[in-house]
Amino acid sequence: MKKKLVVVGNGMAAGRVLEELFARAPDRYDVTIFGAEPRVNYDRIMLSPVLAGEKDFDAIIVHDDAWYAKHNISLRKGEPVVAIDRAQRTVRTEAGDTVPYDALIIATGSKPILIPVPGAELPGVVTFRDLDDVNAMLATAAGGGSAVVIGGGLLGLEAAAGLATKGMKTTVVHLMPTLMERQLDPNAAYLLQRAIEKRGIEILTAANTQAVIGDSKVEAVRLEDGRTLPADLVVMAVGIRPNVALAKDAGLEVKRGLVVDDHLKTSDDNIFAVGECVEHRGQCYGLVAPLYDMAKTLAATLAGEEVAGYTGSATSTKLKVTGVDLFSAGDFSEGDEKDEIVLRDPSRGVYKRVVLRDNRIVGAVLYGDTADGGWYFDLLKKGTDVTKMHDTLIFGQAYQGGGAPLDPVTLVANLSDDAEICGCNGVCKGTITQAITARGLTTIDDVRSGTKASASCGQCTSKVEALLMATLGAGYAAAARKPMCKCTDLTHEEVRGFILSKELKSVPAVMQELGWKTSCGCSSCRPALNYYLLCAWPFDYRDDPQSRFVNERVHANIQKDGTFSVVPRMWGGLTTPDELRAIADVADKFKIPTVKVTGGQRIDLLGVRKEDLPAVWAQLNAAGLVSGQAYAKGLRTVKTCVGSEWCRFGTQDSTGLGVKLERYLCGSWTPHKVKLAVSGCPRNCAEATVKDIGIICVESGYDIHIAGAAGLHVRATDLLGHVATEEEAIEHVAAVMQLYREQAGYLDRVYKWVEKTGIEKIRAAIMDDHEGRRALVARFEASQRAVRRDPWAERAAGRELHEFMPLAALNIIMPEAAE
Repeated sequence: MKKKLVVVGNGMAAGRVLEELFARAPDRYDVTIFGAEPRVNYDRIMLSPVLAGEKDFDAIIVHDDAWYAKHNISLRKGEPVVAIDRAQRTVRTEAGDTVPYDALIIATGSKPILIPVPGAELPGVVTFRDLDDVNAMLATAAGGGSAVVIGGGLLGLEAAAGLATKGMKTTVVHLMPTLMERQLDPNAAYLLQRAIEKRGIEILTAANTQAVIGDSKVEAVRLEDGRTLPADLVVMAVGIRPNVALAKDAGLEVKRGLVVDDHLKTSDDNIFAVGECVEHRGQCYGLVAPLYDMAKTLAATLAGEEVAGYTGSATSTKLKVTGVDLFSAGDFSEGDEKDEIVLRDPSRGVYKRVVLRDNRIVGAVLYGDTADGGWYFDLLKKGTDVTKMHDTLIFGQAYQGGGAPLDPVTLVANLSDDAEICGCNGVCKGTITQAITARGLTTIDDVRSGTKASASCGQCTSKVEALLMATLGAGYAAAARKPMCKCTDLTHEEVRGFILSKELKSVPAVMQELGWKTSCGCSSCRPALNYYLLCAWPFDYRDDPQSRFVNERVHANIQKDGTFSVVPRMWGGLTTPDELRAIADVADKFKIPTVKVTGGQRIDLLGVRKEDLPAVWAQLNAAGLVSGQAYAKGLRTVKTCVGSEWCRFGTQDSTGLGVKLERYLCGSWTPHKVKLAVSGCPRNCAEATVKDIGIICVESGYDIHIAGAAGLHVRATDLLGHVATEEEAIEHVAAVMQLYREQAGYLDRVYKWVEKTGIEKIRAAIMDDHEGRRALVARFEASQRAVRRDPWAERAAGRELHEFMPLAALNIIMPEAAE
């Protein structure tokens, strides 16, 4: 008979214990997990990128529902345990259920500290510990206004940075004279404060909160010196304390935390504890690495293995604020018995300080260049004598041993097997190399899936790649991810990620910061960089015509004889006699040899001389015709049938919907051309099932299809889902467009993006996540406001024409949604 293992708490520590346990003894226990939150286990240390909009919840899930099912775990979401009966070996839930155990793990984590000031319980005061806190902050930030973050530590600064990116006027109030005083010396703290303030965040140090002011909700924060700070949101990030109420009520030994021995056993032989609720040898930990160390020991104990025991952990800190590189470990306080080595490079914004005692590293603070943080931390943990490398120690691992600096592959190959590579997930070098060889891993994504290394913040990606190279040699080169072009070793995805994380807003900035091998790029990377910058910063970055292909530069398609093709836009394939007369007049006047109807239901004027293009545009524009953008990496056409207005088989007004879609999506920048179609019935006369996005009208509403192709590659669409109304159809299509814009590599058609990402993941993001879909639509509309709607008008008349109409202006969205 299997023993019954009950786990109270469904966080990262408990999840790591079970991972380790199942690897050692997969059939030893029947496992029941009680989680207070109504969701699966997720990576709490990645809540900051979720708040900042850099990741969504799905991206930080550690164990999805399928994982629990695979291991036959009974997961009780949203069911907190309220009592432990040690005599009967049972736990009782809030709902009154009683569940027996043979072994019990308490992993209740910690609770955020609320400073006891008047107004601390007002609506609008939140902490920063779980997804509910993040959702509350995002909901308030959506309305703009001001935020006050109380606490200038790790979490407080990450919260402030996230809220600032959401448009809130943000102030950090910190009691101590310098930021992150437990992790940083004053010099590094000064550099950090300067970097945070450059983001428009106000920092008030040596400031004490006296009260939170408001009647029915937060309105302001009053400081002890009399200053009053307006606030629509107050985030208290002043610290945590172990959550030990359950253990204390059960009569277990509790001091500051729940006391455990080296095998993570409490004062009851059948009850174990792990994580932030634990006190071990007088120490409580609030960082992830010690939790993972504890988890390994506890899993081995539960599996019946002989294990030396947990003896404590050295800790290091990284700040998860994009564009701010900071690392801290150990003891950096001053003292007569200590020696220190300092490097300052003001021009690069780099500060490094290594603190020594008896020729061994006891502390390190790195700002601006943290590449050697893991190496210093490894030397610190092992107590390595650094006498022989003293003179070169501050320059990092690459400069040890004399001679030329070592390359990254050699550096990571020289690390010991127990050297930590991924701090977020506690993965050491040996674990990664063993997985590479034993499981045949060949790519970064393989390693992420197999070991979780580089799956969170991504700062260790270069080390993981170096390990792949060191382990596989030439075998990795054959399986390596494809660089963007010959100018860089980075992939499209990595370049795009750095543009966001480092806030790079120009092509020269990208090339400088990411170490481009050429001075000005090439014909492959410049158009891609231009698109990625336009997509990321539509209001800050100005389109670079020289980084576009010739067709996009001249707003017409070049033909084999050097003439050009001009295609006016016909909304949804509709035209009028006046428009047809204008087209005929232009063809006559400029002696255009060929006039042809295109496959997208438009008229193409072929054979226009380059010098005539501005005059052709001007005459067509004067008649009300605008560019069909037949040359663009963007929306080309929305093909329609006549639908219910004329066809006896039509179920919906497909023509009207096509016109609305084309007007709404017109001008959008996308990784490649995008073609749509709307068919008024399942007979599919508009061929919607071979388009990038297609809609089939049926009696009950609209079937939305994506990822079709009908060119060199022929592919039928995947059904995304069904919606009931026209407004829902447009909203879902806009969300698909934005998700494609944000995720796809440059020159990837929609079908390539879907094949890489997976239709189920896209379906979940668009069809199932209501708030996420609305957020995608909001970002799409924001970017559309920066679009030049008609380049013909701009070029012909020297002006920009902005005609973007949001969903609300189309009068097809419910009023509350429009608001």
